[in-house]
Amino acid sequence: MKIIITGSLGNVAKPLTKQLVEQGHGIVVISSNEERKHDIEFLGAKPAIGSITDVDFLTQTFNGADAVFVMTPPAISADNIVQNTINAGKNYAEALKNTGVKRAVMLSSVGAASPVENGPIKGLHYIEKLYSEVENTSFTFLRAGYFYTNFFNDIALIKNAGIIGGNYPESTEIPVVHPSDIAKAAAEELVKNDTGNSIRYIVSDSRKASDFAKALGTAIEKPALPWVEFSDEDSLNGMLQAGLPQDMAELYVEMGLGMKTGTVQKDFIEHGSPVTGNIKLEDFAKEFASQF
Repeated sequence: MKIIITGSLGNVAKPLTKQLVEQGHGIVVISSNEERKHDIEFLGAKPAIGSITDVDFLTQTFNGADAVFVMTPPAISADNIVQNTINAGKNYAEALKNTGVKRAVMLSSVGAASPVENGPIKGLHYIEKLYSEVENTSFTFLRAGYFYTNFFNDIALIKNAGIIGGNYPESTEIPVVHPSDIAKAAAEELVKNDTGNSIRYIVSDSRKASDFAKALGTAIEKPALPWVEFSDEDSLNGMLQAGLPQDMAELYVEMGLGMKTGTVQKDFIEHGSPVTGNIKLEDFAKEFASQF
């Protein structure tokens, strides 16, 4: 099969590309970075260098493809993040319509069923709706949990303050996922000969916030590492001081609030809370320790 991978060689796209190349598929990887060409070719794939804001480029690249993995960057710009994310989805949708690609897998998120109280996930909610209106293309909406790798952002806080936390309590249960589990699920979905649209959850583990503190703390020889619930204001100020743009910081605060109220987890729970990934929290803790 000829399969197009968006997302350059990021945490999901790189292992996905490797798996599909090993399976013998013809893979084209889209990247906006000219310097990625060699790395893409080294994996056995073909690079397509261009911008996802360019519908003509996307149409040319998608032409003749059997399937496309469509994902939008988590932060396309410093502001108007949700709208710019939606705009990227519109570009993908138009290119799919222009080329008549029969199969697509969208990297979505747990929480995408809600249009409110989910921060940056809000854009994915509207993109799912956009893709549902694309005729002749069968979609799998791959709703992933909270990325384990986001915890790498807490390393500075742990080192400087001896705590880990968020604007939700330690009793909050969060579905989490490892990028390699997403890649495996995406590879399975891309080669299916399905018709119609479907939702698939990809979650590696679902644990309380207190478990994150315990597992990660134990792995870095800080077994008493506490989970601290921050106020929304303190959480926002902390992210701004760490250098996050205002819009992104506000969206993350909103997502934390959605985790606290259960809005983000609601659709996952209603679908039976399926945990199908292989990499559990204690497995990731070893990876976290290697980066600490």
